[in-house]
Amino acid sequence: MRCSCKECGIYMVQAEAPHVGCVCPECFYRCNDCLGTNTVVSRESLKALAFDPRFRPENLAANFEKQPEDDDAY
Repeated sequence: MRCSCKECGIYMVQAEAPHVGCVCPECFYRCNDCLGTNTVVSRESLKALAFDPRFRPENLAANFEKQPEDDDAY
């Protein structure tokens, strides 16, 4: 995503640092507004999701398969 600096209006660029977010190349203002909730998932937490059973391919696929009891629900 590209966003403009709140201080000077120049397009900001995303920068990886101890605090992930955007930095203005002109005035060096930093923010993380475009990340959404002002929270960032750490790389370690994101990597841990690879082992979460909820995200295994067979479990994800099961969420999209029509179950026989679904016909009776309507």
